[in-house]
Amino acid sequence: MSEVVLQGVSKTYPSEVVAVEACDLRIPDGQFAVLVGPSGCGKSTMLRMIAGLESVSQGTIHIGSREVNHVPPKDRNVAMVFQDYALYPHLTVDRNLRFPLEQRRQTSLLKSCFSLNARRARRMETSAIDARVNEVAEQLGINAYRDRLPRTLSGGQRQRVALGRALVRDPAVFLLDEPMSNLDANLRLDLRTELKQVHRLLGATMIHVTHDQEEAMALGEVLIVMREGVIRQVGTPAEIYNQPADRFVASFVGTPPMNFMETSMVDGAVDVDQHKSIKMNSAYEGAVVLGIRPEAVRVGSGPYQGSVTAIEQLGDRMMMTMQAFGVKLAARVDGSVSVRTGNNCSFDLDHSGLHVFQPGICGVRIA
Repeated sequence: MSEVVLQGVSKTYPSEVVAVEACDLRIPDGQFAVLVGPSGCGKSTMLRMIAGLESVSQGTIHIGSREVNHVPPKDRNVAMVFQDYALYPHLTVDRNLRFPLEQRRQTSLLKSCFSLNARRARRMETSAIDARVNEVAEQLGINAYRDRLPRTLSGGQRQRVALGRALVRDPAVFLLDEPMSNLDANLRLDLRTELKQVHRLLGATMIHVTHDQEEAMALGEVLIVMREGVIRQVGTPAEIYNQPADRFVASFVGTPPMNFMETSMVDGAVDVDQHKSIKMNSAYEGAVVLGIRPEAVRVGSGPYQGSVTAIEQLGDRMMMTMQAFGVKLAARVDGSVSVRTGNNCSFDLDHSGLHVFQPGICGVRIA
């Protein structure tokens, strides 16, 4: 297995569009890393540069101890799983799984026709291929349809086959480019579980690309949050969620998104509502943006008042939207809380779910 290191990596297209800008990143050996960000942020371009499918405009990429900027994709010892599966439509599932290993054979069929030693070597290769394909097919639960063509499979089955074709190669690095985006919600949950089990079994370095922050939080040991070609923050899911580096990261990570209101900070206290203020651990003075996580809004009692505008019942939880502090405020509350649309309600704020940022979409977190 191998670590992946990017140093000052940029990608600029001939049209002068900068897809990735001066990115430094280290993904340790065996880590499950997730590149996450909105569409067009450069995450897939970065993955394709690691795979060798896109050239690097500036900087270097190392896989293990080797710089791979000019190494062809087939020689980088990486395996890539694509959003659209990229299976060979004329080959059965079994032959799709075997294909990467067949391409690696050291003994040609022609030579085995004229040499006893070559025949023996080829039989040994075939036995090894059979064993590896059987192992992966069993692991992913695809034995039942190994004799079928891809067009006869469901989306989830095809994605399992695509994952299996990557697994049989036992590569140094797995690259996963939004492999779940074409699947329905239940299949995505199933495949998430399988990916985590595969990673735990293999201990392989995996780099997964997604625009779904919930998927990123569920899968990644470390998240790399990107915006407009720039890495905004790298950290564990808990670090990213609880200590967002800037307002963009705070707004992107979390479901539902963080609430924001423009206000000011004086003497280390944020003005909240009609001269009520909350003391924060910062000496910053001036205009700020207060971020409020929906779960930090404690409905039922408290010093603040809001007017309920919408309610969504979600089993044991409830999503509530209210007008308060002059802004629309989303709250995630216990489903047993008694509130009705159009009524006023009292609420308090859990200070652990409050964050203060400098103004601007990428304003840095100051408390």
